[in-house]
Amino acid sequence: MRVRMASPAHTAARRAGSKMAARNRTERRAGSKMAACSGTARYGAARRPGIKTAARIRTARYGAEQDGSAQSGGGGGGGVIVGSEPRAAGAAMAAPGQAPAAALQAVLKRSGRLPTESLPVRGYDFAGGPDHGALLRSFRTTGFQATSFAQAVAEIHRMIAAKLEPLSEEERDRAGLNPWPRATSGCTIFLGFTSNLISSGVRETIRYLVQHNMVDVLVTTAGGVEEDLIKCLAPTYVGDFNLRGQDLRQRGINRIGNLLVPNDNYCKFEDWLTPILEKMVDEQDTQGVKWTPSKMIARLGKEINNPESVYYWAQKNNIPVLSPALTDGSLGDMIFFHSYKRPGLVLDIVEDLRLINTQAIFAKKTGMIILGGGLVKHHIANANLMRNGADFSVYVNTAQEFDGSDSGARPDEAVSWGKIRMDATPVKVYADASLVFPLLVAETFAQKADAFRGETPGD
Repeated sequence: MRVRMASPAHTAARRAGSKMAARNRTERRAGSKMAACSGTARYGAARRPGIKTAARIRTARYGAEQDGSAQSGGGGGGGVIVGSEPRAAGAAMAAPGQAPAAALQAVLKRSGRLPTESLPVRGYDFAGGPDHGALLRSFRTTGFQATSFAQAVAEIHRMIAAKLEPLSEEERDRAGLNPWPRATSGCTIFLGFTSNLISSGVRETIRYLVQHNMVDVLVTTAGGVEEDLIKCLAPTYVGDFNLRGQDLRQRGINRIGNLLVPNDNYCKFEDWLTPILEKMVDEQDTQGVKWTPSKMIARLGKEINNPESVYYWAQKNNIPVLSPALTDGSLGDMIFFHSYKRPGLVLDIVEDLRLINTQAIFAKKTGMIILGGGLVKHHIANANLMRNGADFSVYVNTAQEFDGSDSGARPDEAVSWGKIRMDATPVKVYADASLVFPLLVAETFAQKADAFRGETPGD
């Protein structure tokens, strides 16, 4: 094949033409970029004043609305019409180096007046060493449930002060209408507690109050009665929340939270109770005795004859114990079994209903201390409805109100029913009563022990 060779002159000309073409292409690209920049600049210059104007209008409108709202207290007439007051719009603009006025106004809003009796928060300082009394007193300014505890202490002190006030002659005459044979004071104190508290060591705190005549009416459940009596026969033990129910059942051990009760304790209780049930039926049939739950509890307290028992001291000091659900527990089991051997025992709950209601009706003032919820809480509160509400109230429980239960209801709900007076200052402490109640008694009743008549253990 033949190849044509280009001459040197022809090759030089072709290279020169390629360079010129490349230069033209570069110039065309540069021109396009300049045109694009010019277009962007023209568009931006035209658009930027509009953007700034819109921003000014928005800032002015927001600032004016905030100013008008603050000045008028949320009423009408505080706004600014955009464009009609250029000075307001200008005032809302931030000067160079300053934060936006609207943001400053929102974040750095000035404070108004604090609620009455607001105290600075301050907890206990252990630098001075441990002082348990000072620690509990510091709860008032600690916050949260510690402050509620301090408020409960103050409410119980008001109960006690009212209880120790002497009665006028007219008030004594009115108190004389009360059919229950117990000296009336300036404030009748109702103490309610669920059965688990008697199973626990809170039993001894409750016994102290009853022994020294510091409370006037008790309300509890069947377990709150039987567990006290059973402890006089055999002990309850501390265990663990995590012990398996299946294992415990096979070993005949019953669990109450982290407490353990051997089933043998209930066998001993049956052996002790059955002869008493026999006597009660005999007295009903031969002497016409009309038994009520409160009369039965008083009888059991007398029969146990043990100063460690709450109900020993209740019957000794004529403190009525109301338990409208007395059959709902081991007591009910024993009554059920005994009814096959000796049927016929009758417990009249209507007579007890009249008893608890009259304790509220004929009282000068009343106070409620309710540990836990359910039946004991409502039975006491409903009795106080008969006098248009209790004067003093303290609830201690962990229940919440979102499910509509009476257990979780706050005191203000009871105000709506007339179970707590409208001018009262009730307190609810959201806490485990096994933690809180002994401390409450330490800060209140125990400090006024000399003002109450009572006997000492073993008298």
